[in-house]
Amino acid sequence: MALTYEMKKHQHSVLLCFFFILTHFCLEFKLVLAQTSAVFACDTASNPGLKAFAFCDVSLDVSARVNDLVKKLTLEEKITMLVNTAGSVSRLGIPKYEWWSEALHGISYTGPGVKFNNVVPHATSFPQPILTSASFNETLFETIGKVVSTEARAMYNVGQAGLTYWSPNVNIYRDPRWGRGQETAGEDPTLSSKYGVAYVKGLQQRDDGKKDMLKVASCCKHYTAYDVDDWKGIQRYNFNAKVTQQDLDDTFNPPFKSCVLDGNVASVMCSYNQVNGKPTCGDYDLLAGVIRGQWKLNGYIVTDCDSLNEMYWAQHYTKTPEETAALSLNAGLDLNCGSWLGKYTQGAVNQGLVNESVIDRAVSNNFATLMRLGFFDGNPKNQIYGKLGPNDVCTPDHQELAREAARQGIVLLKNSAGSLPLSPKAIKSLAVIGPNADLAYTMIGSYEGSPCKYTTPLQGLGASVSTVYEKGCDIACATAQVDNAKKIAAAADAVVLVMGSDQTIERESKDRVNITLPGQQSLLITEVASVSKGPVILVIMSGGGMDVKFAVDNPKVTSILWVGFPGEAGGAALADIIFGYYNPSGRLPMTWYPQSYADKVDMTNMNMRADPKTGFPGRSYRFYKGPTVFNFGDGLSYSEYKHHLVQAPKYVSIPLEEGHACRSMRCKSIDAVNEQSYCSNLGFDVHLRVKNVGKMSGSHTVFLFTSPPSVHNAPQKHLLDFQKIHLTPQSEGFVKFNLDVCKHLSVVDEVGNRKVALGLHVLHIGDLKHSLTLRI
Repeated sequence: MALTYEMKKHQHSVLLCFFFILTHFCLEFKLVLAQTSAVFACDTASNPGLKAFAFCDVSLDVSARVNDLVKKLTLEEKITMLVNTAGSVSRLGIPKYEWWSEALHGISYTGPGVKFNNVVPHATSFPQPILTSASFNETLFETIGKVVSTEARAMYNVGQAGLTYWSPNVNIYRDPRWGRGQETAGEDPTLSSKYGVAYVKGLQQRDDGKKDMLKVASCCKHYTAYDVDDWKGIQRYNFNAKVTQQDLDDTFNPPFKSCVLDGNVASVMCSYNQVNGKPTCGDYDLLAGVIRGQWKLNGYIVTDCDSLNEMYWAQHYTKTPEETAALSLNAGLDLNCGSWLGKYTQGAVNQGLVNESVIDRAVSNNFATLMRLGFFDGNPKNQIYGKLGPNDVCTPDHQELAREAARQGIVLLKNSAGSLPLSPKAIKSLAVIGPNADLAYTMIGSYEGSPCKYTTPLQGLGASVSTVYEKGCDIACATAQVDNAKKIAAAADAVVLVMGSDQTIERESKDRVNITLPGQQSLLITEVASVSKGPVILVIMSGGGMDVKFAVDNPKVTSILWVGFPGEAGGAALADIIFGYYNPSGRLPMTWYPQSYADKVDMTNMNMRADPKTGFPGRSYRFYKGPTVFNFGDGLSYSEYKHHLVQAPKYVSIPLEEGHACRSMRCKSIDAVNEQSYCSNLGFDVHLRVKNVGKMSGSHTVFLFTSPPSVHNAPQKHLLDFQKIHLTPQSEGFVKFNLDVCKHLSVVDEVGNRKVALGLHVLHIGDLKHSLTLRI
């Protein structure tokens, strides 16, 4: 998401402040004084006359209230409701409302809807989603959402936040160079869908069971096939993503579909880019056709910020500004982040390009969302969350959850015998080296807020043992201070190197070209390891994967940990794992490729599937055919887990009706749609027994993959489901997967239709394989 043009200079100055002046000064810049009461409509206590309006009558249903309100508005007033900084209608008791607030991994000051001030100066900062998703824990995803929405409501009550949050980001992390991969749940559509649904539910679901009402309104973004920001001068604002229907339906769109159908998300955001020559925010088929038509969105569709400006100025897709406004509204858009619809909708109506009834539809969807939030129900102090306030933000429980989320996500990628965990009693001196060892701000990543407090890796490790610190170099590492680092490493009992990237390397509007560690970081690691007498633990703090094959192959580098951007408590969580207070259980949510992949593959090639004719190797563990540094799902533990398959069928018969064509001819696949009678109740269970055969309690993720028959260019392997189980030493647990044949054992064909693949499916259950044949 981009800032509006009026805010870009301000954004640039803030970024400069963060990177070139003391961070605390920048935060003070954000801690402004503001109002201390919530913004709401229908304040009948102050204005009893408003009781006469049906839209203020809480006994009526939402649609009746919305219809009444829209009828009372002039066209000019309606148009002010089409933009994120929505206008006021004082004669109806409706104040201004700011739609744009962000909550990617905690309440963020990105966007004008949130202000930190002396009343609420901080909010809990969780890990970036790429690390949280590595926990493969749906309960954690939802619990974080609940905490974030509680803090959002608390801040709303004192006038510091809105009720509409443009999170989560459910785009697929298609290419390792993408700067915004850190915001996502990784490369897999099943994981991304489950993450999105759980986080949306955590944000939206109320505690009183009223399913039609919202705690806060979530938004799944950026629809669709958006994952190029700025790569070698190719920018998102005018990029045309050329995507096959097959890739669209089996990779890029499933998380959005799940958000709407399973999460009941209140909003979907369309992206900057074009898809197959059409800007997404002006594509009727994508918006009105799919989101509203097929998926039945109960909510509003919003642009990414200034998308309409880019459609006109960067893409030159329309001839006039009024045509741009009309195109988007007629395509199904309801709200514009930016000012375009505020400026040009009246002209579009005057020119006959858009009917007022279309504007009525848009504002109705917007108002319905606010109605479901209680915005038109009078003073929020009298509503379910009215008692929340500053004391409900940054609570000890919330801060502990941030630490727990980081602990659950951190991935142990290499661990030689005798390396981790370190014994705090045995370590008399710990050398802590690297540019990310003591930089608090790096830990919270992008779309950040003002954290409750920071614990850096150096601080976290220093709480248990005596440390000696050497930065070694800055993050770009143009010239590493190798001699100083080697000196303290040689004298220490163990070494922890905290390397990686930060927002100057990978972020929104900045994709990577190289996927190696920046500058001389690898040299610093190798030189330090060469003189160390004890364990050398390499910690990689980054959003994306890194080609660290040199460290994997170096026996002197005894352990490797990936910590993502771990949030405010990242350093404490890292120490918990390094010293064995916590047993690591994170698994990689994306493939780590070698640099040769980045050298060979054009980032703008949107194809997922490998093409032997051109040498294109494909993307993600589902389709990629080539060498890796680490694989999707990789992750070690301090314990060992054994799997035993208890129950799974070897054959499943599909009861086709008499006269079905595939009864008399050989078929490779059959339609997998709910309308087919054979799809109803066609399922089976897989039962698995898991035992912790180690000496340490720990959590363990059990994956269920399938390798389907080679039909319709199907994935070579595909994640169906996962479960997390906690086991004490030598104890056993039971895992049960419920599989629906038409949902789980189907693939998307070349034109986007879902088909049940007949023949041999190989189920990968934990570390076991089981053959299952689907037959007629």
